[in-house]
Amino acid sequence: MSNILQEVLAANATYSRSFGDKGSLALPPARRFAALTCMDAKLDPAKFAGLSEGDAHVIRNAGGRASDDTIRSLSYKLLGTAEFFVIHHTDCGMQFFTNEVIRGLLANSLETAELTANGFRDVGKGPGSRAGEYIEWLSVANPQQAVIDDVARIRNHPLVPPSIPIYGYIYDVKTGQLIEVKGATREGGPHSTLSSVRQNAAA
Repeated sequence: MSNILQEVLAANATYSRSFGDKGSLALPPARRFAALTCMDAKLDPAKFAGLSEGDAHVIRNAGGRASDDTIRSLSYKLLGTAEFFVIHHTDCGMQFFTNEVIRGLLANSLETAELTANGFRDVGKGPGSRAGEYIEWLSVANPQQAVIDDVARIRNHPLVPPSIPIYGYIYDVKTGQLIEVKGATREGGPHSTLSSVRQNAAA
């Protein structure tokens, strides 16, 4: 058994001993919101958003991007989430490569690459795989624009009702602050021009 596995199981044993009444928490999130954010280990949504178990749905992926699976995971229809947050962060690893870079790295080797001042480079051995050619990696060229794009994608998705407000923020990993991306919040407002167009079209 690896050290990591032992540590995880020991921590779980401690946690479960004081689990209390958490097993009776309701299925819908108590605070009725969902947050999309990055999987980066430096981000702790429970702490930076003041969450306890049962409060909110937190969807995490590489970059906090509004992928198809993110849309699938938004939970308003069955579980009543009424507001959405898109939260990216500074110094995100998704800023340091493009589709072409990651596809090339994977084609060369499946071992872990190294991040240098000039970007990622391979230090491992082959063989690699060209299967990465079939994946849209959703890298981030412009952090603020990426938040705006993700909010817009959720806002304009036909399965997301225009009544749900969507907020866009960037989490600063140096200060712990959430910084509003005003263009994203405007884009995601429940009464935005795009939402009004959709409402009129449905009438």
